[in-house]
Amino acid sequence: MSTLHEPGEEYRGAAEVVDDQHDDGILVEVHLRGHFEPNDGRFHWYGRIDADEALSGRYRSGATVALQTPHGIAAGRIADVDPWGRFRVTGLGAPPF
Repeated sequence: MSTLHEPGEEYRGAAEVVDDQHDDGILVEVHLRGHFEPNDGRFHWYGRIDADEALSGRYRSGATVALQTPHGIAAGRIADVDPWGRFRVTGLGAPPF
């Protein structure tokens, strides 16, 4: 797995999806971006989690999870699934990259 890291803007690479309900995390590939939103004064991060059978079996749209990358960990919410099976994920505050 290759990792592209541009602090504060974008992360593409390995991540682990974890939550309070399960002892084990799920290793996934993600593509995340973010920006500071001056209207609410918060950092908004978002992106896609690559299609993963274990992830699809465990989570549904609306689930709250944490994403952990080599650069940090942050809580986010899983949203819609696109036609390729990738989950959208969003979060507020310090991102996991």
